Amino acid sequence: MKLASIFVCELIELSMRRLLYLVYLWLFFVPVFLVLTLLTALTVIIGCLLGGERFFSYYPGMIWSRLTCYLALCPVTVKGREHIRRGRSYVFVANHQGAFDIFLIYGFLGVPIKWVMKAGIGKIPFVGAACRAAGFIFVDHSSAKAAARSVKEAERCLRGGASVAVFPEGSRTYDGKMIRFKKGAFQMALDQHLPVVPITLNGPFKVLPIGSLNVRRSRMEMVIHPPLSTDGIDTSHKGMQAFADQTQQIIGSALWEEFK
Repeated sequence: MKLASIFVCELIELSMRRLLYLVYLWLFFVPVFLVLTLLTALTVIIGCLLGGERFFSYYPGMIWSRLTCYLALCPVTVKGREHIRRGRSYVFVANHQGAFDIFLIYGFLGVPIKWVMKAGIGKIPFVGAACRAAGFIFVDHSSAKAAARSVKEAERCLRGGASVAVFPEGSRTYDGKMIRFKKGAFQMALDQHLPVVPITLNGPFKVLPIGSLNVRRSRMEMVIHPPLSTDGIDTSHKGMQAFADQTQQIIGSALWEEFK
């Protein structure tokens, strides 16, 4: 009886915590997040139009991302930041667990990046305009020609000394586990002779999985692995897929057990 009472009390306490978080989420977090998003988008658009793309394409978004994680009450741990050298260009590739992946990378990677993102994001009011002003790359899969144009645009950014961040799965996972990586990001790195940096993301699937609108409190972790050189990589279709698979294995090695 005593054990049953303890279990019931713990269950009630857990339910109360969830209820309080839901109240906080919809009465405070969501309104504040929407205002922050609008202010950030306007800051990026105006700043970039005035010629400050180098600064405004990164820092407002970085602050917005960090504030979003803090306001969602989701603690963040970063490992491996020492593997990145400031001032060098990279192609960052990460697993895609959920919407909070963007906040985790943008807010806590610690280096300026250009995003390679789905064309649909460009249709979001203010956010799409801010992304275009910041020089982010929209991937158009409507045709092979359009997709090739997107890759060329990303390579132009890399030639200009920027780093890019890509989710090579192409879409968010439905169960927290990885989908097989596509080759586009690796082809970009190879064409520009740049290292690929694998990034493992843990936790965003718990915070906001695809298809959900309710943010949940959960710790999040970003593991930055050592860069992979593209020197000597087999440029054939098979060789490129093997490189993508190798990178996916590295990312998978640091996934929490429940996501493997």
